[in-house]
Amino acid sequence: MPEQPVVLYDGVCGFCNHAVQFLLRVDRRGELHFAALEGDFARGVIERHPELAGVDSVVYVDNPGTKGERVSVRSDAALRVITHADRPWRWLKVARAIPRPVRDRLYDGFAAIRYRVFGKLDTCPLPSPEVRARFLD
Repeated sequence: MPEQPVVLYDGVCGFCNHAVQFLLRVDRRGELHFAALEGDFARGVIERHPELAGVDSVVYVDNPGTKGERVSVRSDAALRVITHADRPWRWLKVARAIPRPVRDRLYDGFAAIRYRVFGKLDTCPLPSPEVRARFLD
């Protein structure tokens, strides 16, 4: 179980996979770990947080596997993730000033079309050996 935060993502979503690759580049401190929503690690998180059942969103897991484990979803998760990015990408945190219902509505609108725009993969791609340690099954 990693001590750093874990980002759960849709492993067959083309956009989500590109976003993970982007995060690997801009999180040079290596603070984030990743797990596909379809995997065992994500199933464990969902079992501990039943409110996530059927979730089709990015999930940010803070303090994974501990009593202090907390999860954020949708736009809150995206904003938590971006705090790990190197500059200049951290400026995107200003989106927190937008009320959550508005952010989540925008998030949901994009999520509804992500497969049409970016495609859906047959399987979750395997990470390269250089970053494999940052991925959980």
